[in-house]
This record gives sequence, C-alpha cells and structure tokens, in this order.
Amino acid sequence: MAVIEPTPVFKDNLARMAAIGSIEGIARIALRDGTGAVVATIENAPGKQGSLAVYHYLKQAFGTLDAKAAEHGLAVFGEHTADARNRPGAHPNVDHLLAIVAGGQPLSIEEVAA
Repeated sequence: MAVIEPTPVFKDNLARMAAIGSIEGIARIALRDGTGAVVATIENAPGKQGSLAVYHYLKQAFGTLDAKAAEHGLAVFGEHTADARNRPGAHPNVDHLLAIVAGGQPLSIEEVAA
C-alpha cells in the first residue's frame, strides 16, 4: 500500500487517505498489546471517524503499530499532535501514538467488521 506524504493539516491528510482506502464496513478498531489484551477501541461513530481512518490507514501501510508507524501517524494527525502534546488526555488516539514513540510497546490493530 502507498504511504501518503502528510501535510501539517489533518483535514488534508484525511482526504489523501480517503483516496487510498475507505473505512466503510469497519464497526470499530481494537488496539491490542503484546498479550492480546484490548487497550483501546475506536468506534466508527461521528467524532471518531478521523481517528478510525488514521488507524485503518496505519494498519494497511505498516501492518503493526510500532515506533515507525506511530511516528508517521503523528505526522498524519497534523495540528492535533501539537495539541495532544500540550494537553495530555485531550486526544487519546494521538496519545497512544505518542506513548509508542516515547518507547512504549507496539500495538496490533484489529479491525472489526460492521
């Protein structure tokens, strides 16, 4: 799968990712740690679809959520990454990526069909 060249604007990155693949048919994404435990879920619901699209894209482009994928994901989240760094907890789906880049364990991305 192609990897997009992220811009600093999240909305622009969403448009680039939409051209690569759709989130239609995905009910939610589960993030699992190395033991298989679900550490977070992202529902396909208003207000969450941007994050769902990013994690779907990262799964397609990288397979697993390791430091390289997380770093790319932070670039894709654009302006939300800076806000997440300044306000921990305000953007939990960005916080997962920040934790991995900071040395946290990689996560697997499981897509659950609608």
